[in-house]
Amino acid sequence: MISVDNIRVDFGGTNLFHDVSFIINKKDRVALVGKNGAGKTTLLRILSGEQSPSEGAVSKQRNISIGYLPQVMNLKDGRTVFEEAETAFEHIHEMEQQLESMNNELAERDDYESPEYHQLIEDYTHLNEQYTMMGGSHYEAEIERALTGLGFKRSDFTRPTKEFSGGWRMRIELAKLLLRHPDLLLLDEPTNHLDIESIQWLEQFLARSSNAVLLVSHDRAFLNAVTNRTIEISCGRIYDYKLSYDKFMETRKERREQQIRAYENQQKEIADIKEFIERFRYKPTKAVQVQSRIKQLEKIVPIEIDEEDTSRLRLRFAPATRSGNYPVICDNVSKSFGNHTVFDNVNFTINRGEKVAFVGRNGEGKTTLVRCILNELEHNGTITIGHNVQTAYFAQHQAQLLDEKLTVFQTIDNVATGDIRLSIRDILGAFMFGGEASDKLVKVLSGGERSRLAMIRLLLQQMNLLILDEPTNHLDMQSKDVLKEAIKEFDGTVIIVSHDRHFLDGLVTKVYEFGDGKVREHLGGIYEYLTSKNADNINDALIKRETVAKVVAPSKPSATESRLSYEAEKQLQKQRRKLERNVELCEQKVNELEEAISAIENTLSTPEGSTTENFDKYASLKRELADAETEWEKCMEELETLE
Repeated sequence: MISVDNIRVDFGGTNLFHDVSFIINKKDRVALVGKNGAGKTTLLRILSGEQSPSEGAVSKQRNISIGYLPQVMNLKDGRTVFEEAETAFEHIHEMEQQLESMNNELAERDDYESPEYHQLIEDYTHLNEQYTMMGGSHYEAEIERALTGLGFKRSDFTRPTKEFSGGWRMRIELAKLLLRHPDLLLLDEPTNHLDIESIQWLEQFLARSSNAVLLVSHDRAFLNAVTNRTIEISCGRIYDYKLSYDKFMETRKERREQQIRAYENQQKEIADIKEFIERFRYKPTKAVQVQSRIKQLEKIVPIEIDEEDTSRLRLRFAPATRSGNYPVICDNVSKSFGNHTVFDNVNFTINRGEKVAFVGRNGEGKTTLVRCILNELEHNGTITIGHNVQTAYFAQHQAQLLDEKLTVFQTIDNVATGDIRLSIRDILGAFMFGGEASDKLVKVLSGGERSRLAMIRLLLQQMNLLILDEPTNHLDMQSKDVLKEAIKEFDGTVIIVSHDRHFLDGLVTKVYEFGDGKVREHLGGIYEYLTSKNADNINDALIKRETVAKVVAPSKPSATESRLSYEAEKQLQKQRRKLERNVELCEQKVNELEEAISAIENTLSTPEGSTTENFDKYASLKRELADAETEWEKCMEELETLE
């Protein structure tokens, strides 16, 4: 669909990347990776047509449609959530108006035998077929599915968009993009503003989509679930792997080891040549050999090594002073904004040294409770902060508060104290600000680089209670690994608001779930929480029976109770197998319909194939596909509930 041929991009007098060539085919699922500042967003902008390369060309198949979701957008207000999402179908409304106009003209005219009248009938028929084919009759159901999948409640559909935060409005933009069904989706950090449930919905949506996807994300679990090909930008070039992200990382490690060996061999060769030149430079009998070595040295192309593997570097927090045994105690805490209750009757205790996660849909009160703990918001109930608690708080907006006139090094040097000042360069290197990057001005840094710099400032503070609100947004994989290891070794207490499953895995030992105005405590890690949550969704009859059994059953169950338990488990397994088979059949039907639609699309693209019969067949297949996808979603929901 798209061919990139030897493009080069120069930025700020330096070469960002060069000799970049690759092809994106239909149904490709591509992860675009590389360190912050490598040019990932620039490449997406070039593919979307918003920016031109300094050299080379991007060739696109005729009539291809491209949808691009940037990290930052200029959002407009003035409509409700549903009306804004409905703008994705502006072409449908234009067709409706054309059809209405043509229908009125047909009703008014009486020259039934004229060529013009017959042409009008033919045009009306053709346009009506296109309208049906593009989903004109059921697009509202599509909008509803997309908005609810991305976390909106039906009661939100009629609310003005201006009532929502920037993150929620970005979800509306994502919904509009998905509803347009472009041939190629370009997504720049699409999970930054999504919670865990919405990310899982997006994973399923992209898995079902027959279109190509090229995405940038620092969510490792999301990349593994969605992509099967990885393109890495490194050292100004690209490396294309037909592998998922985890397998790519294994192969990349091998490649880097080979590069290091080749680099070391080349350095030895260069040293030997230079030694020969210096030894015999002034001996007339060796003049020819010396000149030969000089030419040989000039022809050597330096081997570049990928950026430093920061996963091996370690960053440590300053030792935390001892706080009281219970740094945070919430007792019947509630918070409302007007008539809207965010949460009510919150009771929990966080022990010294615990690392806990706040998870849940956006808007359910995670950040609100954090601000209550920090005493930034008034609330009902009591929040007790323990003895000698020193709190450090990281919020995303802090990256925008940095002094743009300072360099990276000056920004950290101004807050560093004691022996830390001697290791500022090492700390900056751990967060990809090594070498000349430490002398960059803050004003030229990307959003991700600013977030990393704000994180470093936080790490230098003296604290024993660390609160992080979405700390991994805009951090690349290596920086996240460094931060995760530092938090693991931190001997203080940590509260993390995050939707990044991979980051939380192995890091937290307790999860607080926010939803429906309540905060529920789950013991264990993030994946144990997800598993227990699915278990909680087993149908009401089984839950009720298990609850009753736990309350009234004796320590040793009777033979009758054991038999009932066995029969219930047997029935559950039978139901699970049936649902798995239904899901498999639905997937098979969806694949068959997509292949049939693809075939007829090729036929319709030819003059001889553009017949009324083929248009009718295409419209019928599209309706069948919509029904099949709905049935697949229903079966998947039933299976997930059972699981």
